[in-house]
Amino acid sequence: MGSGGELVGWARRVGVDKLVEAFARTWPDAAVFAVDGDRRILYWSDGAERLLGFDRADIVGEHCLKANRCPSCMQGCGISRLGHVAGARLEMFDASGTELALRKDAQAFFDDDGTFLGGIEVLHLDTARSVAPEPVATADVIDFHGLRSASPQMHRVFDTVRRVAETDVTVLVRGESGTGKELIARALHDESPRASGPFVAVNCAALTPGLLEAELFGHVRGAFTGAVRDRAGLFEQADGGTLFLDEIAELPLDMQAKLLRVLESGEVVRVGASRTTRVDCRVVAATHRSLREEVREGRFREDLMYRLRVVPLFLPALRERPMDVDLLFEHFLRLQNQRGSRRMTGVDPAAMRVLLEHDWPGNVRELRNVVAYAFAVGPGPRIRREDLPPELREDEDDDGTVVPLHADEPTRIKAALEAAGGNIGQAADMLGMSRPTFWRKRKRFNL
Repeated sequence: MGSGGELVGWARRVGVDKLVEAFARTWPDAAVFAVDGDRRILYWSDGAERLLGFDRADIVGEHCLKANRCPSCMQGCGISRLGHVAGARLEMFDASGTELALRKDAQAFFDDDGTFLGGIEVLHLDTARSVAPEPVATADVIDFHGLRSASPQMHRVFDTVRRVAETDVTVLVRGESGTGKELIARALHDESPRASGPFVAVNCAALTPGLLEAELFGHVRGAFTGAVRDRAGLFEQADGGTLFLDEIAELPLDMQAKLLRVLESGEVVRVGASRTTRVDCRVVAATHRSLREEVREGRFREDLMYRLRVVPLFLPALRERPMDVDLLFEHFLRLQNQRGSRRMTGVDPAAMRVLLEHDWPGNVRELRNVVAYAFAVGPGPRIRREDLPPELREDEDDDGTVVPLHADEPTRIKAALEAAGGNIGQAADMLGMSRPTFWRKRKRFNL
């Protein structure tokens, strides 16, 4: 038996898993991982957990792009194309969005027909050019491109935006409706080298599938009924700047495939055209849905998800940062005073208690609208509890029965029904709902 056979026999006796673990331990400060032919992660070292911030339990079995967040990663698998990589420089973002300067060593494996079987990669910090993150601001209140917050959660988001804006990687902003996703997208644009270029935004849920393709990619004259002249799409309009794709989860599957091609090639084809047009724009997407759940349900392409969320940003709901409620209320009241012909000097304690107890399902947008409502209907210089919208107030019946504002929705509906003596209309009015909405919710909760 030759030396090669002896090595194979020895490896079998030791165990492949033990050999891989031993190899990884020789790189304690590096990320060592292995992928199969479909680029699914088979092994994820302790060093990979420490360096990139992704837990082994969340990564093994997933596509490698879940953890490999860098521009070159998004453009295709380097080791399947090159076979061997030695000391390649790259910038990558860890789980928190912090940019890392790394060096990459990798080896691919192929069968006799040249089919890619997978590979092993080693990522380690390039200490000669490590990116030093800016410290998170510690001031109590930060004003950031139209966003105002005293919350450490939001301060971390602002800090990540500043760092990521210096690059051209795609960013996925996740947050409930009204949390300020478009403001974050605009902040990314304004903080970036592209700030002098255009910022173009589109709500993917607001257009029909037929209109969406022409809106994004443009069309030529005669491409369809009503196309009387050539028109540049949003990608071309955003050339040199930023394109913001809001509600990206609503994009139809066929459009997802076309968007993926644009992200990979940097070229668009207008509807009805045969030639491609080169575009250079940074893409920021946003959604209130979980794209992972959409992928599991077959409604969103996994490869597109990874290319969109090179850096994910999560915006906390307003109920998760209650210290911002009175801060933002005073901010919006001050803006109303500047715009209107009258002035309001503050808010009564009873009204502020209602504001602080509300769970704000519409987030900052809802709070801004509440201020506008109170400013419009309030007769005096201060906002009172009765100046707030009906759905925020604790309503009482003739006997003084209170509908508990802080309770969950089924409890509030039940209390309103009891307070109204079973009268649907009165109960709906107490909660600031229409009768049909109240009826549907009552039926849903079996009340």
